[in-house]
Formats: sequence, structure tokens, C-alpha cells
Amino acid sequence: MRRRVVVTGIGMINPMGHDAETVWAGLKESKSGVAYTTLFDASGFPTKISAEIKNWELSPEGIPGAESLGRHTKFAIGAAQQAVHDSGVLDSINDPVRFGVYMGSGEGNQDFQTFARMMSAALADGEYDAAKFIAKGLELLNPAKELEQEPNMPAAHLATLFNAQGPNLNCLTACAASSQAIGEATEIIRRGDADVMIAGGTHSMIHPFGVTGFNLLTALSESNDEPTKASRPFDRLRNGFVLGEGSAMVILEELESAKKRGAKIYGEIAGYGTTADAYRITDIPPDGHGGIAAMRMSIADAGLNPSDIQYVNAHGTSTTVNDKVETLACKEVFGENAINIPVSSTKSMMGHLIAAAGVTEMIVCLLSIRDSVLPPTINYENPDPLCDLDYVPNVAREAKIQYALNNSFGFGGQNVTLCLSRFDG
Repeated sequence: MRRRVVVTGIGMINPMGHDAETVWAGLKESKSGVAYTTLFDASGFPTKISAEIKNWELSPEGIPGAESLGRHTKFAIGAAQQAVHDSGVLDSINDPVRFGVYMGSGEGNQDFQTFARMMSAALADGEYDAAKFIAKGLELLNPAKELEQEPNMPAAHLATLFNAQGPNLNCLTACAASSQAIGEATEIIRRGDADVMIAGGTHSMIHPFGVTGFNLLTALSESNDEPTKASRPFDRLRNGFVLGEGSAMVILEELESAKKRGAKIYGEIAGYGTTADAYRITDIPPDGHGGIAAMRMSIADAGLNPSDIQYVNAHGTSTTVNDKVETLACKEVFGENAINIPVSSTKSMMGHLIAAAGVTEMIVCLLSIRDSVLPPTINYENPDPLCDLDYVPNVAREAKIQYALNNSFGFGGQNVTLCLSRFDG
């Protein structure tokens, strides 16, 4: 018999706030975390806006080498500390080998000033000199910080901090990464290889390389005049996503273990679907076959029918192609009933958190189920005939939810859908 997996702790740090309840309150009030970029001088970039985390610092107490940690690792530790404390699970772990970590984490600690000085030295005589580049690097680079830029480091630090000696993994499947981490961590518990997993994601790409790359892909909104209006999923005038940053973490726990210790249960991971488009690296197939398959797989894994789903938290990036194809995918999965299922994108308020997006939106689904409230898609003002579903425009809505889907579709053609269920005992 397959073991059931529930969520017993949540933690979140993102542009909307520094804990899950603050973020949730802001989403219900249709607030926005988008503003002009301050982490670097973006005045010369086509995109001058982003969704940054502001006025937050990780307390270094009890964290070895805190001064060298990457921005992504700091976010992950902060969110994980919240989730672990919220769950109270540490007091119940008797065998640390049954306690693991699964992250969806991007790179961190990009030291652009040092890299620029290395390049200046290499080009001092007009042509690139590799020997001078290496010499300047050996002089300037901090080995600890170089190590900390690796995507696996947040998971390694979390294992050390919480003595999680079980499975320890990281996946970097672009925008689907943290949803995939949740799904794979769920499978680890289901098959009996662990009883508790810290799972989630973390990322910060609000830096010159990240913005340059996405600008070259024409993926970012250039609506700089009104930052809070720039992210407008499913709206006819959408023109790209807004880059965000942050981390969200959950405690996944085998159901009987959670019940035995009297844990608070936010909900159940009922279904997991993951597919690849096998199409193009940065394009979505026009027929949406990968997303359709992931949604169907998740619903089937939960033992449900499409008619059982009452809410979809969309990938909803605010790009022309994504929103159109995701709408098509929902129609294909839900058929004639698609127009009756609310579909909203919280990226309209917090931006796109890339590797941390999926788990953040999964927590939003759980809080929606808990409070019977659907978060809105803000800035939905101009209907698009190709996007004609119920996007919960502009204001939150009360609605009883038993089952919700969370879609995460990443660059490279990675698709993950999670099915979340209310837990009634």
C-alpha cells in the first residue's frame, strides 16, 4: 500500500513578505511586490524593474560560514527555519537517516565586480590573455564564495543545520524545479525511503547576467513606467514576466507519523505528474502536449477525475505564448467544464521566482484550501480572445476547495503538476 504524504510545516521569504502568512495576506489584498530594481544599476537595461526581497537579513547565529553564503542559500535557510519551527518535527525524529532534503535550487553568489576586474586584466593589452585572467582570478577570488555558488549548496547547508542524514538531492529544471523537488520528495516518502523531507526551492537571478539573458530571450516585460502593472498574466496587453527572487520550503511527512505526533496538517500531496515537451529549449509546443500530459498524470496519480478539480494555480507567466498555451491545455484537460474552473496566477503580484516559483505557488494552493479563498490575477484589464477562462480577475474570491492543481512549466520543456488535497482526517 502506497504511503500518504502530508504537509506539516511551511516557510516563505519573497517580495511580498518574509513569512507565509504575510505573503498570503498580501495576495488576498491584491498587493504587488514589483518595483524598480535596486540590487544593481539597471538603468541601462531594457527592463528596469523586478520583484526584490527587501529589508530582510538572515541571522548568522549558529550558521557556520554565514558570511560566505550565497543569496539563494540565505533565503533557503530562512524559509527552512520557518518550516521546521512551524512543523515541530525535529523533536520527533529518532533516526536522522530517515530525514532528508530535496531542493530545487538555482545558482548563487555571482560576483560580477571580481569577474569584471579579471576581464579588465585579461584585456589590458587589447586582446584576451588567459594567463592574466587566471592570475587575477587567483589573486581576487574567494574559494568559499566560489563553492557557495553551486546549486547543491543550499541542500547541503540544510542537511547540516537540521542533521538530515537521509536522501539529499537538488534538481535544477528551471521554473519547474521546486515543484519537481516536491514531487520527487513525495515519491521518496511514498516508497518508504524516508519519513520526513524538507523540500522546496530557492533562487535569485536579479543580477546583470540573469536580466541580460532573459532580455535577450525577449521574455521580460519592459513596462518600466508602471512597475506594479507590468506583470499581467492572461491579459491581452501582456508583454513578458517580471523577475522575482526568494525561497519557500515545506515539511513533507508520512501521514501516520504526522498523526501519531499530533501534527498540524496543511493538506496532502495527492498527485504528481511530470513530463517533457521534447520540443524546443525556449519554446512551448503550440498544442501544449507536455503540460496537458502532466496535468492528466497528476490527476490520475491522485485517483481523481478532471471534474474533481476546483482550482488551478497557473504557471501564468504573463508571456504571450505561455498564457495562451496554458489556457489551451486547461481546456483540453477539463473539456467543457474548463470555463467553470477558476485559474489564477499569483506571479501577477510576486513576479516569477524561477526555481522557487513552484513550491511558493503550491503553498498558496494549500492556504487557499485552508481558508476557502482564491487569490486573484491582478492587472487583468483587457480580455484576450485566446485566454477566455475564469482568471479570478483583480480581487480575491471566496470558494470552498477540496482539490487544487499547481502548474509549473519550465524552460527546456520541463512540466510538473502537483495535485493538492484538503486533509479531513
